[in-house]
Amino acid sequence: MAAKYQILADDLLEKILNGEYPIGSVIPPESKLQEIYQVSRHTVRQALSLLIQQGYLKAEKGSGTFVLDYKDTSKNKTQATKTIGVITTYLSDYIFPTIIEGIEEVLREHGYSLMLNATNNDPAQEEECLKSMISQGVDGFLVEPTSSNEYNPNIAYYSQLREDSVPVYFLNACYDMLDVPYASLDDEQAGYEATKYLIGKGHTKVGLIAKMDDMQGKLRMKGFIKMHEEAGLPFQSRYIATFTTKNQKEAIVRYVEDILDSTDAPTAIVCYNDQVASQLIQALREVGLTVPKDISLVSHDNSYLAQAQLITSVKHPKKQLGQEAAQQLINAIEKNTEMTSILYAPEMIERDSVKEI
Repeated sequence: MAAKYQILADDLLEKILNGEYPIGSVIPPESKLQEIYQVSRHTVRQALSLLIQQGYLKAEKGSGTFVLDYKDTSKNKTQATKTIGVITTYLSDYIFPTIIEGIEEVLREHGYSLMLNATNNDPAQEEECLKSMISQGVDGFLVEPTSSNEYNPNIAYYSQLREDSVPVYFLNACYDMLDVPYASLDDEQAGYEATKYLIGKGHTKVGLIAKMDDMQGKLRMKGFIKMHEEAGLPFQSRYIATFTTKNQKEAIVRYVEDILDSTDAPTAIVCYNDQVASQLIQALREVGLTVPKDISLVSHDNSYLAQAQLITSVKHPKKQLGQEAAQQLINAIEKNTEMTSILYAPEMIERDSVKEI
């Protein structure tokens, strides 16, 4: 089934060719087209953008959209641009550039350009990204959800995009209120394997530092708890520290001061990701503790931080995730195939941050 904007564009083109909208005339404004066809503004703009690219229409700010002399479309046509909107939580030099590299590689191969933006894990900024990209008529979206473990009002935008047949594919997590496919590390299994690794090294008092405004943190905690239950090991709630985007550094420092610098401290910690592990190592140094002599650490993502500080870390698929997510989206756009979710099995990369007991 053709996308809604394509159906609208075909109908408008038929009206142009049969003279209902003659050359030089102004077609109805966007609001009127919305009313006539019972579609969203985004769908109208996509349809108009397509006809503009094909040389049938020309938009003039303040005047409207005019029908061009389509009998000589060679002088009116512009090169059609195929664009995918990519929204991530951050654009830092952590794992995101490698994910984007994978996306870009596939998009380039299929003749698509990339429109990139970041939300800083702030729903308000995510809304601005979505509104901007929707207004520019991108063909599909690859999105890393913002604060994915909390209610996000922007799910209304994603629901509308699906209604308008604009494909959306999520990266690293999903909004569980929406039935939208995604590609992600199997985070529950990752938390399970990280905990299992420490227990296998003889640690019976294992702590956890987890981010709780993102779905990954919730799932990694679930794996942490599951492994303890299977091993028949109790864990103390005081060994678990949670944080959000806004208080990450403060939570790590407080964890060191309140828990690790005490007589009843865990001997090993599962960290939410390598960034948290790196900040934890620095906070430990400030109170005279070192890794792995005093505290053992296992982390997630296997980023450059894990490599530089010799942290044992669960591998993140990064580039592969970007490539396969982009391919899913391209197939949906060009072949109308159904997109499916991908979960990557965790793989432990061993280094020198764990001491065997």
